[in-house]
Amino acid sequence: MKLNTSVFAFALLATIVLAPAVTAQTNVPVVAAGVVHTNTAIIPVPRTGSITNRQSLVLQRARENPGDCDIEFIGDSITQGWETRGSNVWAQYYGRRKVINMGVSGDRTQHVLWRFEQGQLDGVKAKAAVVMIGTNNSNKDDNSEADILEGVTAIVNQIRQRQPDTKILLMAIFPRGPSFSPQRGKILQVNEALAKLDDGKNIFYIDIGPQLIESNGSISKNMMRDYLHPGEAGYKIWANAIEPKLKEILAD
Repeated sequence: MKLNTSVFAFALLATIVLAPAVTAQTNVPVVAAGVVHTNTAIIPVPRTGSITNRQSLVLQRARENPGDCDIEFIGDSITQGWETRGSNVWAQYYGRRKVINMGVSGDRTQHVLWRFEQGQLDGVKAKAAVVMIGTNNSNKDDNSEADILEGVTAIVNQIRQRQPDTKILLMAIFPRGPSFSPQRGKILQVNEALAKLDDGKNIFYIDIGPQLIESNGSISKNMMRDYLHPGEAGYKIWANAIEPKLKEILAD
């Protein structure tokens, strides 16, 4: 039988061109289905590098101050900043109280959770815990809104478990950046959900974000010189915002 060479050539060409396309389409759902998301914001990990000195200092403070304590501040560099840019405000509001600063620069939720595992809360009987954490988890695509929410919630739950008599003042994550941005939007979405943790009994959500920005949405360098860390004026706003609840909790 005589082969029709034109038909044979066309069939061969179709096989070469179409076969890979069909194979690729078949593999896409399999690959997608195999992707498993891991929320790093809830997996406790220690810090590395020179910041481990600060990490160790905070753990040492906890060990050296067992028993009754008025307030413990838990967070990242913004909380650590009470010792520098916020020092005057700290002296005014907390100098006469027994207060422990447990802020570590650069910390994310997973680092705070690691410190809890190392005993940061063990033995400390704080009447109030001021918690402000999560901004470092919001960088780029490191963690999603849902990831950050789960990380902060895990911290709140750990405090409730390890210090059941401690009242938690949960701060909304501060706005950051010179003006509107996707990162600001991410933070706002997390804050909307964090507000739901306020039960009016053991957890109290406080948002001073609107007081840290200008009427056009920008952040002044007078408020945050690097659009992230508050200056003295910002710490004054923070202290004024939590003082009424602290006085109620501490009965002073």
